[in-house]
Amino acid sequence: MGRIMKLLAGAVLVVGVAAAATVYVYWDQAVPIAAMGINYIRYLGAPKGTISTEVAPGFTQQTPMRPNPSAQADATTSRPDDWPSYNKTVTSNRFSPLDQITPANAGNLKVLCTYDTGVFTGFNTGLLEVEDALIFTTEYDIFSINPNDCKENWRIHEDYQPATPQGVSRGPAYLDGRLFRGTQDARVLAYDLKTGKRLWETVIGDPTKGESAPSAPIAWDGLVFIGNAGGDYKGGKGHMFALDAKTGRIVWEFFLAPQQEGDTVRGPLSKTPLDTSTWQNSSGIPVSGGGTWTSFTLDPRTAALYVPGGNPAPDFAVGVRQGGNLYTDSVVVLDAKTGDYRYHYKIVPKDWHDWDVSNPPVPIQTRGGKQILAVAPKDGHLYGFDLATNSLLYRVPVTRVENADVPFSLEKDVHFCPGPTGGEEWNSPSYVPQTNLIVTATVDWCATVRLKDTRELQEKKRGKVWSGMAAYNPFSMMGKRAKADGHWSGWIYASDADTGVWKWRLKSNYPIVGAWTPTAGSLLFFGDVGGNLYALDSATGQKLWGKTLDGAIAGGVITYVANGAQKVAVAAGFTHVMWPTIIRTAKIVVLGLDDSGQETGR
Repeated sequence: MGRIMKLLAGAVLVVGVAAAATVYVYWDQAVPIAAMGINYIRYLGAPKGTISTEVAPGFTQQTPMRPNPSAQADATTSRPDDWPSYNKTVTSNRFSPLDQITPANAGNLKVLCTYDTGVFTGFNTGLLEVEDALIFTTEYDIFSINPNDCKENWRIHEDYQPATPQGVSRGPAYLDGRLFRGTQDARVLAYDLKTGKRLWETVIGDPTKGESAPSAPIAWDGLVFIGNAGGDYKGGKGHMFALDAKTGRIVWEFFLAPQQEGDTVRGPLSKTPLDTSTWQNSSGIPVSGGGTWTSFTLDPRTAALYVPGGNPAPDFAVGVRQGGNLYTDSVVVLDAKTGDYRYHYKIVPKDWHDWDVSNPPVPIQTRGGKQILAVAPKDGHLYGFDLATNSLLYRVPVTRVENADVPFSLEKDVHFCPGPTGGEEWNSPSYVPQTNLIVTATVDWCATVRLKDTRELQEKKRGKVWSGMAAYNPFSMMGKRAKADGHWSGWIYASDADTGVWKWRLKSNYPIVGAWTPTAGSLLFFGDVGGNLYALDSATGQKLWGKTLDGAIAGGVITYVANGAQKVAVAAGFTHVMWPTIIRTAKIVVLGLDDSGQETGR
């Protein structure tokens, strides 16, 4: 019997090693399947959602002021009742002027209808509501549903081979009756809003090199703005594009990492001062990084386009790429019409933690009369820049920050916070004009890294994930998560826009990566990776209402008016190997105060 048990144990070990080897060799193909099983195990015993709010010492609630529409105006907004862009406006101002739902009646919110896509995916789409249609995307599909009852208007499926296994699409853009989206094989597609008919397609990258287009585009004045991801892959570089909204023609192209001999150029190049002087790379280490993978911001008054730039690569091995590595980890300001360089804000001076500038910055006119740019990247801080002088006004932590200056090593593990999946991810800060508060939401999650040696980095094939992490487990390529780090959690900070000083903060026992939306009704809506949706008093952070939905919330949380009533729509059902989430299909949930109808679903 003992011999049989040993044989069985040996067989299990062999199968396990073979399975692990298969996952390692066929990483792209195996990840979506393996993620399901891994996340199922990770999620066992996950706690119920809890939140607690703390006010700052000496906190005095300011008298709420009526929002000044002209100060936060956006000429591209068709109606204040709609939600026509990723962050509502191309200026990334998520504040909604709607006020039917208030602290007095928020407790009466209920689910009105649900649309289930029937697919398991990394569902973090932004949502649009425009011309009586609710629009969103998955990796392969774009959808139009009724914003009142969730009935499907149309659904268009695209077949292609994705560049990466992540399975994400951060949503569409809208302009003049057309919809635009990027794909995981680095194309941009346009559709008719009413019918879903494909109008054009444009290639902006090479998926065989790890290049993709998961970003939510923005559209303005006849142009569609989008860039490519792929900066975590050896040889991958970020580019920014403007396309003609009617034809898909590339109007201009801008390199977010230095252009070099052999790089593919797809459109007319804009003017740039960028060269390789800030990239002092070792032999066999090509310039890589600067991908852009979330969305963008545009100020129509000045035609300034604000582009968030991703990390340099290899992510953790700073020694093989000396210098500042421009324009990675920066906000790059371009002329929207020409793509010509205007300015850049280098946010993370030297990055060996994968601390991308990961979401669109937000121009704000504060109560104190300042024009500032609010930026909240993955490094766990909120930055405020004076737009009149481009000077830094403040840099304040908004999540746990540890060992930020400790260099990584070949000989020992280094633990640091935030980890590569920490800080503020793909959603932007929000501004509450009534109380002059900037709201940030972050992931409190650390990681541990040990470096690969230079030879291994040099021998890695181009077009492959290139983190510099010494790990044989492919699920630890972006750093190991130690059990000591706990289940992970999240923070919301409400900080004074003029000073950066926090006024109230909320701790959640789940990460917050989905969008958060303040309203003129003095509410703040947000959800977490545990699937918990909340309504807070935006002035004090106190919980007014909460409900657990059927799936992790990592995408759009928007509000709009349909049939005369204010609604809230949420993207739920996020499943991804990097995030321990419950396994659920991707779905849209619509909530409201209307208690006359029956909950419906598909």
